Amino acid sequence: MFSLTTAAVVFGVIFLAELPDKTALAGLLLGTRYRASYVFAGVAAAFVVHVAVAVAAGSVLALLPQRPVQAVVGVLFLGGAVLVLREARKGGEEEESGGGSSPRDASFWRVAGAGFMLILAAELGDITQIMTANLAARYEDPLSVAVGATLALWAVAALGILGGRALLRWVPLRLIGTVAAVAMVALGCFSLYEAIAG
Repeated sequence: MFSLTTAAVVFGVIFLAELPDKTALAGLLLGTRYRASYVFAGVAAAFVVHVAVAVAAGSVLALLPQRPVQAVVGVLFLGGAVLVLREARKGGEEEESGGGSSPRDASFWRVAGAGFMLILAAELGDITQIMTANLAARYEDPLSVAVGATLALWAVAALGILGGRALLRWVPLRLIGTVAAVAMVALGCFSLYEAIAG
């Protein structure tokens, strides 16, 4: 059964974790070179595959004994918080290079295919995929987790493609990464508490 609350929590966590990620910047760069709708179609399709793999992995985790799974999930969330902070600091220090002059009239399949392959390769085993699997195991609600995670990734992709430069002017990448890391630490500590308390 679909839970709007679970989907909303997953959306918030995945959205914050994905904002400082390199794929948001990759989407931004593709969006400056090619037609935004073509780029988004490819990126969105890649994120659907990304979430399906993560939710399937998380559903398998849900079949295992709960206390050890909660302990592993807690440790993964804490490790993920460290990775998010590190990526945010790296991203905050790097300066974005110029866009290039590729034609905006490139074919749909070429642009969407490039976006799909770029995101699929970049996101495989990425922190948001691990987080999505953890959330699927935690909530045991694959549909709600999949919807929340997919919408969050699509929202970040749309921001990156259409308005990433403006967002990064107003909100420092380090701040976004810090907020995501704090949310992950809270989820990690709660999972560890559940593992210990039973």
